[in-house]
Amino acid sequence: MRSIADRLRWLIGNRRIARRFEVRLPCSVTPCSTRLGPNAAARPPALRGHTYDLSHTGLGLLMPAIRIKDHYLAGADRMLLITLELPTGPIQIRAVPTRYERLGEEAAETGFIIGVRIVEMSPADRSKYLDYLRALK
Repeated sequence: MRSIADRLRWLIGNRRIARRFEVRLPCSVTPCSTRLGPNAAARPPALRGHTYDLSHTGLGLLMPAIRIKDHYLAGADRMLLITLELPTGPIQIRAVPTRYERLGEEAAETGFIIGVRIVEMSPADRSKYLDYLRALK
């Protein structure tokens, strides 16, 4: 009985975690606060970086900075517009930051890892993204 319960716990626990794929793809990130509204001219310029990992539910981004001008990428109530360069073409993702950490001095790169949760994608972009993830398996 204990063996069965341990297996069930292991299976149930793994179902909650989306599989991550370590992939380096170019991306650009722009903060798009709801306070700015749809006026794109009010948005700060995009910050270029690349992905650290991908999953069905989120991304790990390697960015050279944690802010653009006075806009923090990982600030509270922040929405990010991410343009991800897939091999089949760019897609746009709206995501919210969930965590960030500064890369240590021993790391090969400098900057920040920003973990984001995917909130919204167009149906066409979601299809391209999921097709890409399936191809990585």
